[in-house]
Amino acid sequence: MRTRLFRAALSAVLLTQSLSHSFTAQAQAPKTWSSSEILLGLKKLNVLGSALYVAAHPDDENTRLIAYLANGRLVETGYLSCTRGDGGQNLIGPELREGLGVIRTQELLAARRIDGGRQFFTRANDFGFSKTAEETFTIWDKEQVLSDMVWVIRQRRPDVMITRFPPDARAGHGHHTASAILAAEAFEAAGDPKRFPEQLQYVQVWQPKRLFWNTGSFFVKQGENMDGYLKVDAGQYNPLLGQSYGEIAARSRSQHKSQGFGSSAQRGEALEYLQQVKGDKVKSDPFEGIDMSWNRVPGGAAVGKLIDEVIRKYDAANPSASVAGLLKVRAALERLSPKSLSGEQFWMQQKIEQVNSLIRASLGLYIEATTATSAVVAGDKVPVTIEVTPRFSVSKEIQPVELIGAQYVGRDSATQIKLTNGRQVLLRKQIGLLASDALASQPYWLRAVGTTGMYKVDELLERGRPENDAATDVLLRFAIGGQIIDYTVPVQYKSTDPVEGEKYRPLTVVPPVAVNIGGHAYVFADNQPKTIPVTLRAGKAGVKGSVALTLPQGWKSEPASFTFDIAAKDAEQTVQFRVQPGAGAAEGKSELRAVATVDGQTYSRGYQPIAYNHIPTQVLFPEAVAPLVKLDLKRKGQEIGYLMGAGDEVPDALRQIGYTVTLLKPEDLTEQNLRRFDAVVLGVRAYNTIDRLKTLQPTLLKYVENGGNLVVQYVVSRGTVLPQIGPYPLTLSNDRVTVENAAVTFLNPSQPLLNTPNKITSKDFEGWVQEQGLYYPSQWDAKYQTVLSSADPGEKAKESAILVADYGKGHYIYTGLSLFRELPAGVPGAYRILTNMVSLGKK
Repeated sequence: MRTRLFRAALSAVLLTQSLSHSFTAQAQAPKTWSSSEILLGLKKLNVLGSALYVAAHPDDENTRLIAYLANGRLVETGYLSCTRGDGGQNLIGPELREGLGVIRTQELLAARRIDGGRQFFTRANDFGFSKTAEETFTIWDKEQVLSDMVWVIRQRRPDVMITRFPPDARAGHGHHTASAILAAEAFEAAGDPKRFPEQLQYVQVWQPKRLFWNTGSFFVKQGENMDGYLKVDAGQYNPLLGQSYGEIAARSRSQHKSQGFGSSAQRGEALEYLQQVKGDKVKSDPFEGIDMSWNRVPGGAAVGKLIDEVIRKYDAANPSASVAGLLKVRAALERLSPKSLSGEQFWMQQKIEQVNSLIRASLGLYIEATTATSAVVAGDKVPVTIEVTPRFSVSKEIQPVELIGAQYVGRDSATQIKLTNGRQVLLRKQIGLLASDALASQPYWLRAVGTTGMYKVDELLERGRPENDAATDVLLRFAIGGQIIDYTVPVQYKSTDPVEGEKYRPLTVVPPVAVNIGGHAYVFADNQPKTIPVTLRAGKAGVKGSVALTLPQGWKSEPASFTFDIAAKDAEQTVQFRVQPGAGAAEGKSELRAVATVDGQTYSRGYQPIAYNHIPTQVLFPEAVAPLVKLDLKRKGQEIGYLMGAGDEVPDALRQIGYTVTLLKPEDLTEQNLRRFDAVVLGVRAYNTIDRLKTLQPTLLKYVENGGNLVVQYVVSRGTVLPQIGPYPLTLSNDRVTVENAAVTFLNPSQPLLNTPNKITSKDFEGWVQEQGLYYPSQWDAKYQTVLSSADPGEKAKESAILVADYGKGHYIYTGLSLFRELPAGVPGAYRILTNMVSLGKK
């Protein structure tokens, strides 16, 4: 676990403080508050209530209800997502699995920054679509996921829990159903001291008052009377924010860009329906009978009166006039704050932190700690500029306001600087990182190898958190009106983009050398050598060493190793290995690894930045491994045109087996241009993402009619740019086969796709990952030929994984097979099947 400023044994106060900070995403410009936001914060200060929303994936949450609870009811509101969404598809780029999970984690944090909620997770891994909770629990470790839910409940102490899904098949996804089942069990287990007692050294048991299911028209039967459900109008308008909760929700939900969930704003009444599942029955309000005032805390009534006074006197034109009153509130809270692990400790710590934030906001106190370098090697130092700019009106009640010290990496730096309105204070420090921080920037849930269904996170205090702490941070100590207040800020990389302006990203801890293997899978269809590039990236200047490949038995590389000498930090050097299977190399899939040695220490992790404008830049450090695939493969044709859809790595796979691939743009789809291609392949979701296909479809079909071969990969059933994607009618659906190694039956063994140029057998469907196929058509014209069928356990066989139709002189193929997953994973059969598709009809 990364070294922090304070490594003392955690008390309940520090635990609660850490957990409340867990919402704050790194790599953001320091928050500035408008006058109306400060007033809303003051009102929230007077509300002691908590709610926890529970579902399975990023984008499952009801952002409108979260916005209403956090900003309308002013309760502490959290969203607990069982998974990070690794098993989904990616509409904005090529990242899948772990990379996609990191993107979707950050999209959730971006959403919470808009709707005001906090974000939490369990260790469950999104292993892909699951049709039942029973199947899900064979892959998830149910007890571990339940433990993580209980851990978050005991931390956040929600009065009310709400699930997005029902605990049955209506949820539509095994993960959805499982999340509701687990929420009901966690509701009970959180209050039982015999369940997960190891947590009780940090938290106390907690029993929420009620559990609801947030139902709606998509879950109930048509015409069903919903009068019996609790109704909440979550469409109300918040004048302090200048938006309705429906408008806030649309901006929040639109952060899920990788899933294509851009949403339009809703205004006016918007009823949310809550069906009570557990707890004391209510008639009209989910918080009915729950005291959410300061009377909840023994002796707290006086604090509530002080806050009422601050609100009453609040001057929107001069928020700093409220600081004196807030200091009185803070002093009262400090006197009131219990010294033991009592049930009120949560609220004391939450409210002290809120008061501290409101004091900072009211003073217009801008604080940041930035560096001009984006990365640092553990053990080295980084130059940091600390800016403190006060912007407040002079008031004798709060004078003086002084910066009296700074702490970083265990060091204290005393100072005595009186702050003056509008006068910027700059401190420049050299901050070192400990050598033990070597993996500080690798997402904590990816540091150890987990299972298909679970991440491995041994440290209890890390579980549930959305992301890592900053690589390092600075604590600044202020004397304000006679009270000492600490503010901790992350050290971030700050730059100015000529187009986008000021940008922030996390300071990244990198190894002295990162090792990246070009490509994702290397396919050897014969015994000819292939060039495998290995790129070395220096984490600091003057990195020298050697790099070699670790190969399976029977393989060889030339040369055996390379030496490297990289003078500049962040510079790269690429070396080329010639790899060849020998006589003893086994058929099928194996693995190679690249290992660099520097000063006797080995390094075998790469450097993978993930950069999109709607989230902070992230960096992963994947193991420097790549699949090696040796297979007997014949092919026909040579020139392939590829039109990207949502983004995939299929073009690289086609190049690996010897094809010449031209990436096409919509404007390249002309009748004359297409003639030169032996096959044209459309990337995943092309008919969902490329609007111009609605007008270019006749050109594509003309290409087929003239003898071309068109291969269309899966298309999501909702949101196609035209009603028919094929030459003859077919109806897309959500049908899929989720068991990746489901037995396959060949419906027409003489079909050319199964025989030429490669003989396809059941062995070609072995070793698949995550799922066999998705978005199969449910109906199709008789002119389409079916090729194979398979089914998940207990279901009727699905026959539309591949549909092929003769059209004019050419061929049209639609396939829902998950080739976009199998090819980068190096699944041999996927290469043979794709080769037969693009070879169809060629001599």
